[in-house]
Amino acid sequence: MTGKEILAEAKEKMAKSGDALKRTLADIRAGRANASLLNTVTVEYYGAPTPLNQLASITIPEARQLLISPYDKTTLKDIERAIYESNLGLTPQNDGETIRLVVPQLTEDRRKELVKDVKAEMEKAKVAVRNVRREAMDDLKKGNKDGDFNDDEFHDLEKQVQEETDAGIKNLEQIAADKEKELLEG
Repeated sequence: MTGKEILAEAKEKMAKSGDALKRTLADIRAGRANASLLNTVTVEYYGAPTPLNQLASITIPEARQLLISPYDKTTLKDIERAIYESNLGLTPQNDGETIRLVVPQLTEDRRKELVKDVKAEMEKAKVAVRNVRREAMDDLKKGNKDGDFNDDEFHDLEKQVQEETDAGIKNLEQIAADKEKELLEG
């Protein structure tokens, strides 16, 4: 592998760590209704576990309310049961046509707990970025031994990998800071 390929691969993997952190943090509730809260809910539909968003439309009529309108009204009870079993802490209100979920306001203590969760997830993502850096450095050292590039090129590439790592970690910190701000303001 050339030095540019190693660098490009490392950069791509670091970007994926940021995307993964965004997806993980989207599941942390900020006291506002968000359809992604229901991404993990699966409903038993004709014997097969099916994601809720494939069985119903999910809308947000108010800031702290989700409205679930099943495409097949016979699935209402199954959807209600799946929401109860999902441990989201939300109580479904079934009116025979739709299900309403009211997202409760977060207490100050709960907000602080969620901020700790955000920081823990950010640390996991940072570890992933550092692992990518280590892999890239190992590949560079191997390429240097094999004579793929000289010492000057090796040091330049090493510096570029470190710069990408710093940028990746800064990106993760920004994503986490935005989520913390959202949680504390919520």
